Amino acid sequence: MPRVKRGFKARQRRNKILKAAKGYRGGHSKVFSTAAATVMKARVYAYRDRKVRKREFRKLWIIRINAAAKENGLSYSKLMGGLIKAGIEIDRKVLSDMAIHDPAAFTKVADMVK
Repeated sequence: MPRVKRGFKARQRRNKILKAAKGYRGGHSKVFSTAAATVMKARVYAYRDRKVRKREFRKLWIIRINAAAKENGLSYSKLMGGLIKAGIEIDRKVLSDMAIHDPAAFTKVADMVK
């Protein structure tokens, strides 16, 4: 059986990890073993936080809609319930954007709900 040194493939694999760890501080970007652990953890955080980002934005939109609804004499729940009853299909992202950039249109929507 011939001897296999794995030089090229092993170096390729290490370089891929070290390239992903570029910009990390200290040995986390230079030493393969620490870089590999750090990159793995970073990828776990990235996967998890893609889901968290969606939750955070939804919370932000609800806060903004609630503030704008209060200015129009409604609570958030009354506004959302009224939208469903009136058959108005506007999602929270659009409502939030409307509340910030076009308060007049938001007021019209709130009046339709009342």
